[in-house]
Amino acid sequence: MMLTEKGDSTADYERLVEGGNQERYLLRLYVSGMTPRSTQAIERTKAICEEYLQGRYELEVIDIYQQPNLARNDQIIAAPTLVKRLPPPLRRLVGDLSNKERVLLGLDLRKRD
Repeated sequence: MMLTEKGDSTADYERLVEGGNQERYLLRLYVSGMTPRSTQAIERTKAICEEYLQGRYELEVIDIYQQPNLARNDQIIAAPTLVKRLPPPLRRLVGDLSNKERVLLGLDLRKRD
């Protein structure tokens, strides 16, 4: 896992697209400061990633107050928002991410019934 707090990195994006046989996940978690809600969203996202995507993901945590241009570019209107950029299709999950099943469905880690 790589946790970054930076913006776009074309080299990282291309590396993940080309990466091995297993699907690689590129995720962005937009938060609003280090509020309790933001901290919980970060912890929940990390826990899910470690349990289901260990060694196959990159998680960028972006504070919309510190990097508003990234939030604007990804059309973020609420925080926390988790954006799955890779593998396609692009998905956005808005809210505190406390519903694990909903997050797994949104990341395509569970099949819909």
